[in-house]
Amino acid sequence: MRTVNEVSKLTGVSVRALHHYDAIGLLKPTMVTEAGYRLYDEPALERLQQILLFRELEFPLKEIKAILESPSFDRGKALEQQITLLTLKKEHLENLIDLARGIKAIGVNKMDFTAFDTSKIDEYAARAKASYGQTAEYREYEAKSKGRTAEETKELNLRMMALFTEFGAMRKLPPDSGEVQAQVKRLQDFITEHFYTCSNEVLYQLGLMYAGGGEFTSTIDKAGGEGTAEFACLAIQAYCKK
Repeated sequence: MRTVNEVSKLTGVSVRALHHYDAIGLLKPTMVTEAGYRLYDEPALERLQQILLFRELEFPLKEIKAILESPSFDRGKALEQQITLLTLKKEHLENLIDLARGIKAIGVNKMDFTAFDTSKIDEYAARAKASYGQTAEYREYEAKSKGRTAEETKELNLRMMALFTEFGAMRKLPPDSGEVQAQVKRLQDFITEHFYTCSNEVLYQLGLMYAGGGEFTSTIDKAGGEGTAEFACLAIQAYCKK
């Protein structure tokens, strides 16, 4: 676990920014001590890494939050976009350096401003942003979350985690038992009501994400106990196969 000051020194993100990320639900600390100190584990740092990648693509924080919580989020795709964008920025900087060196060596002999052109970077960033707004789930999530306060968002997240706490209490039951399957239905209905239409296909992918390791698995296991995320995934798979 790292304190907020340690995370700030490690990442270059200011303590104030980390507090803001916490307040808007973009990056919650793994735990808060009785003394009020925020602590972050490795999955939390992984999420921060993803946030910073999208910040390089100049995504607003609200859009980043929606993307990271969307079932359509593809981490590999995001990384490829980041590599492409950084390569374009590198080429842009190299052109500016060459221009500056030329001016220093021989002076300005023509008014050439092509090195300042960022249209390729801007165009790519716009296409990258658009690629994440094309899913029906994302558009529906955006519409339902519009105008929702940070407090209301926090309350919804607590209610969502309460569902996983209930999953944790059922871990000794078969995943395909009636009681557990009814809990899966409650989860599906909750997501549909408050976030986006959760079809069986979307729910199945969410189950894989829940048990896939990283922050989601850690958060769910914290709510329901070790193994809850895996159990919820198995229950969801049984539900979707009916």
